[in-house]
Amino acid sequence: MAKRDFYETLGLAKGASADEIKKGYRRKAKELHPDRNTDNPKAEAEFKEVNEAYEVLKDAEKKAAYDRFGHAAFEGGMGGGGGGQRPGGFGGGGGGQGDFASAFSDVFDDLFGDFMGQRRGGQRATRGSDLRFNLRVTLEEAHRGLQKTITVPTAVMCDVCSGSGAEGGAEPATCPTCSGMGKVRAQQGFFTVERTCPTCSGAGQIVKNPCHGCGGAGRVERERGLSVNIPKGVETGTRIRLGGEGEAGLRGGPSGDLYIFIEVEAHQIFTREAESLFCRVPVSMTDAALGGDIEVPTIDGGRSRVKIPPGSQSGKQMRLRGKGMPALRGGGMGDMYIELAVETPVNLTSRQRDLLREFENLSEENNPESTGFFRTVKTFWDSMKG
Repeated sequence: MAKRDFYETLGLAKGASADEIKKGYRRKAKELHPDRNTDNPKAEAEFKEVNEAYEVLKDAEKKAAYDRFGHAAFEGGMGGGGGGQRPGGFGGGGGGQGDFASAFSDVFDDLFGDFMGQRRGGQRATRGSDLRFNLRVTLEEAHRGLQKTITVPTAVMCDVCSGSGAEGGAEPATCPTCSGMGKVRAQQGFFTVERTCPTCSGAGQIVKNPCHGCGGAGRVERERGLSVNIPKGVETGTRIRLGGEGEAGLRGGPSGDLYIFIEVEAHQIFTREAESLFCRVPVSMTDAALGGDIEVPTIDGGRSRVKIPPGSQSGKQMRLRGKGMPALRGGGMGDMYIELAVETPVNLTSRQRDLLREFENLSEENNPESTGFFRTVKTFWDSMKG
């Protein structure tokens, strides 16, 4: 069966340019790759035809011979069905293992290079790393918000070379080992092994005359002061992002971001739950029994007067509307809750003990909860005896 024209195999017109040949090959290789055509038994054979055509047409000398003699340039006395090489430096029709491996490596790069996050051509400018800064604030500061200046140790762009890494701000030169690819290839039998270029470490460029200020890195370590706006209502775990304030990129690459993580310190008076504040207030036994007024603090430094109802028990809560924490993204203020803790007297004198015993004898009907509880307990014990 007659062999298909190589240009036709790649979907090209005769005399196509080198760039058109490369694009045509990649398009066909993607379309016919066996991994993408598991249900097409002809795909593998067609894929090999595409590789064979590309191996000839991508080489200027082979292409010139093919344009003049067609397939005959690589048959019989003109060269290599058996692997021979005709005068002029080009070999057979591309069926050799080395040629196939090289072609396969090209299409592998094109198919999977973006997925792996690194295209051929190396990493010339690299984005700087993101930084994290832990910032502690008081509950009062979280309530009112504030501007705070922080000092961040980071890598910043070198002022001497403007981030290029080269003395005098000169542009880096293309790496001579990998020709700017950032990686080198070595043939090992059927396979082509690809490694990071040892000369430029994958950057694709080298600095011939490194900057004296940064040693060729394009950035230097330095502490930097930043003014940060802490909004009202922040709580532990709140994250604030400052775009472009992270570590400087390598060789003029963009800077990373700075993330500030907030930790709100525990307070000696108030306990916080989201926008609500809780304040535990101890009251005397007589104030709880008789009722009265007390003054309690608020987080803004003010005072609020609270009325204690007569007969209040420990754990009773009273709400002060709008005296809590502000919502972080608007939406008003939370509430503050006063929780009473009735305090039992200690260090009694003889006179106080006598008065309390007298009071106890007169207060059988003043403790309904304890009276009811022990009545229930007595009933329970009696039922157990039965």
